[in-house]
Amino acid sequence: MKQAKKRTDWWKEVVVYQIYPRSFMDSNGDGIGDLRGIISRLGYIRSLGVDVIWLSPIYASPNDDNGYDISDYRAIMKECGTMEDFDELLREVHNCGMKLVLDLVVNHTSDEHPWFVEARKSRENPHYEYYHWWPLEKGRPAYRPSYFEENAWRYNPRTRSWYLHYFSRKQPDLNWENPGVRHAIYDMMRFWLDKGIDGFRMDSIPLIAKDTAFPPIDRRKYPDVFSYYAHGPHLHDYLHEMYTEVLSKYDIMTVGEGSALGYRDVAGFVEPERQELDMLYGFGPSEVRNNTVPDTPDSGIPYSLLALKKMFGDWDKAVGDGWPAIYMGNHDQPRMISRFGSDLPEFREVSARMLITFLLTMRGTPYWYAGDEIGMVNAGFNHIGDYRDVAVLNQYKSFRKHRKDMTEFMEQQKQISRDNARTPMQWDDTPNAGFSSVTPWLKVNAGYRKVNVVVEEKNPDSVLNYFRKMIAFRKANPELIFGTWKPVDRKNSKVFAYIRDGGERKFLVILNFSCRGASCRPGICLTGAEALLDNYNDCPPLGKEIRLRPFEALVLIL
Repeated sequence: MKQAKKRTDWWKEVVVYQIYPRSFMDSNGDGIGDLRGIISRLGYIRSLGVDVIWLSPIYASPNDDNGYDISDYRAIMKECGTMEDFDELLREVHNCGMKLVLDLVVNHTSDEHPWFVEARKSRENPHYEYYHWWPLEKGRPAYRPSYFEENAWRYNPRTRSWYLHYFSRKQPDLNWENPGVRHAIYDMMRFWLDKGIDGFRMDSIPLIAKDTAFPPIDRRKYPDVFSYYAHGPHLHDYLHEMYTEVLSKYDIMTVGEGSALGYRDVAGFVEPERQELDMLYGFGPSEVRNNTVPDTPDSGIPYSLLALKKMFGDWDKAVGDGWPAIYMGNHDQPRMISRFGSDLPEFREVSARMLITFLLTMRGTPYWYAGDEIGMVNAGFNHIGDYRDVAVLNQYKSFRKHRKDMTEFMEQQKQISRDNARTPMQWDDTPNAGFSSVTPWLKVNAGYRKVNVVVEEKNPDSVLNYFRKMIAFRKANPELIFGTWKPVDRKNSKVFAYIRDGGERKFLVILNFSCRGASCRPGICLTGAEALLDNYNDCPPLGKEIRLRPFEALVLIL
């Protein structure tokens, strides 16, 4: 292990740019994005002004779940390239003044990982205890739903037992109660950290702890079964041990995916004195978008903005002395603009600029998903053959089996499928959007000829150039990073408004989330206030009531 570095809080000031490697840039003409493709686009990434690149998994994998099923933690997926390619990428990222963060997937492995290959041979195999099993002599295990399958238990004839998989049947869950598992994972983490990576995003990290008695789940107490999975015993013991054994030795950042966690849980992960993680993000934005209805019939917003505002407020308070993680889209969510803005031609660009303003003026570290900076939208696939997401394909089989309405199912996937965010990056208007010289692994979004990097670069008022402008604005005004956050006009069902207070300077941010006109009454004196940013490039009159155009965003200095 390299000499330990003093941990600092550099990650509070950064903008994180997430890349889904399979979909970013294909360098060798196999239709799949790869590490050398990312290297070739580092100039573009640096030009954005982002500070950290987060890569979705690049480890060896049979790709049942696009890399989140790992067969070798210390090898590179053959489709991505070689370890030499990775070493070059890491070196060049650092030469560009940026940092590199990897996905850490340790709730489960692939069923093709050597540990599981051995484990499923016999109960006497030492690796059998690396996973969770239910022996046949105890009868059938109590039913547990999987995220991707109907049942999270899968029978293995050779061991006469069922193994647990909270995701695909090809993703058996690791047994973190086994010290051998934990220390093998810690050794693997040191391998990458000693190479010089700058941290980990931890996939499904709350799920690693299980009640190994696997009792029936009380559905009255846990109507959402997955929230039960996220509250297993010893979770915080494991994370503190991970911090003590590994994370504390390096000057890095860590962020956990807070699967099935609510805001009341977040402080337990990020309070500095607990020595666990630096940040945690939940699925609050998608839950509001999926599960709420418009506040008023004429709001022009297909969900409850009041609920969204409350969610962000609750999470901001809940971090305590910790630090928030802010996002609106990633590889597991449909495109941000289609969900929280509008993909209609007349509103796509202005709503994209509004959402950019939101993410980059909120308190916390913003996480940006590649492609959102040019205004990419949902794919809107019409045929099941266009999808590659294992969750969609398994649900499709289940729906057909139970003779459910397939038309309704397909319409839902246009809105909620993860593949909406995984279509290839749109670089130009050439065939395959400049992503590859051959047909890509996933169909290109049909709108790529009008929405692509080349088109955006040419227009000084494009979404892309607004993104660059907003990052520069954020960095030039540390109040937008470290200042307090206070919402105003709280009961407004169309407008999200808040003050960022740095002491000597204050900023008022006003955002119309509606496709219709709206007004805001911030309830503060605006005498002497100056408009610094407006995504329409012409600020409306300021007064007790400010009238806003659809998806208008204002930033005022008070």
